[in-house]
Amino acid sequence: MDKVKAFLKKKNIEISLKRYGIDALGAMAQGLFCSLLIGTIINTIGTQFHIGFLTKTVAEIAGTGYTVGGLAVAMSGPAMACAIAYALQAPPLVIFSMITVGFAANALGGAGGPLSVLFIAIIATEFGKAVFKTTKIDILVTPLVTIGIGVALSAWWAPAIGSAAMKVGNLIMWATDLRPFLMGILVSVIVGIALTLPISSAAICAAFGLIGLAGGAAVAGCCAQMVGFAAMSFKENKWGGLISQGIGTSMLQMGNIVKNPRIWIPPIVCSAITGPIATCLFHLKMNGAPVSSGMGTCGFVGQIGVYTGWVNDVAEGTKAAITAFDWIGLILICFILPAVICPLLTMLLKKIGWIKEGDMKLA
Repeated sequence: MDKVKAFLKKKNIEISLKRYGIDALGAMAQGLFCSLLIGTIINTIGTQFHIGFLTKTVAEIAGTGYTVGGLAVAMSGPAMACAIAYALQAPPLVIFSMITVGFAANALGGAGGPLSVLFIAIIATEFGKAVFKTTKIDILVTPLVTIGIGVALSAWWAPAIGSAAMKVGNLIMWATDLRPFLMGILVSVIVGIALTLPISSAAICAAFGLIGLAGGAAVAGCCAQMVGFAAMSFKENKWGGLISQGIGTSMLQMGNIVKNPRIWIPPIVCSAITGPIATCLFHLKMNGAPVSSGMGTCGFVGQIGVYTGWVNDVAEGTKAAITAFDWIGLILICFILPAVICPLLTMLLKKIGWIKEGDMKLA
């Protein structure tokens, strides 16, 4: 056993929740952002502003035409896998080999591809690290082992993982459609908490393909955390804190949450309020890329995702038009309500001594 531990340490293979559940998952979200999400945004900009070079086909592969954004979307599997390998501190040969593994896992995983990529990329990366520099022909052995194991697992596991992920996602969306009030609360609170924790809410939403009303509730929960913390801590952090939390990440408050968990009460309560308002009153649906459901106001990706969904629905004939009511709902849920509710709740908690001045000060 000691020899195994020594070997794992030598190869920098750390089997832990932090390494796989935080580092790898967070990196996967960045890979998604740099491929699927950016590609979707590019396509939306090109379509809405009639920019020719963004809407025309720039490459044709196996009879399928790709725009600039389409090429970025097509590379989401390799981008996720390489990001995961980088987070696991893999050597270059392993990282580069993950391009093939990510493509295979994502393609064979179908709509649940991101979750397939997460599991398979982690395993393939660790095996690649294990054999790295164990032979004199490392340049052949490392890619062969990494790609061989990754592609084999993709063929064996990816369809089942993808199918399971989609079933879970479909169950959540079905339950939200059936019980929009209760599920609006649950989805909003859970995804919002995940956004502030050092894990990736975006990767979770992408893995389970959360769209529709469930996606709208997720957007509401994320915005409650980001805009909520930005507004309620404005006195301590001023404009820099407003921007870094409001369009950056509420994860910046994790250190303060550890010191005083009660500062988390206002954003969580806010998400429990805005979630059902989104699902029951405004019927806010996120029918863009699923990863957008877990982004909140980060770069306004959540709002762009909702808008992209509206545009797609109108184009497909499932939505007559984008109405003023749609915009009012989006603005209220994402910005106004969190900016009002969270500071009010913070004032109440300060009065009873649960929150003190400086509790939310960012370093």
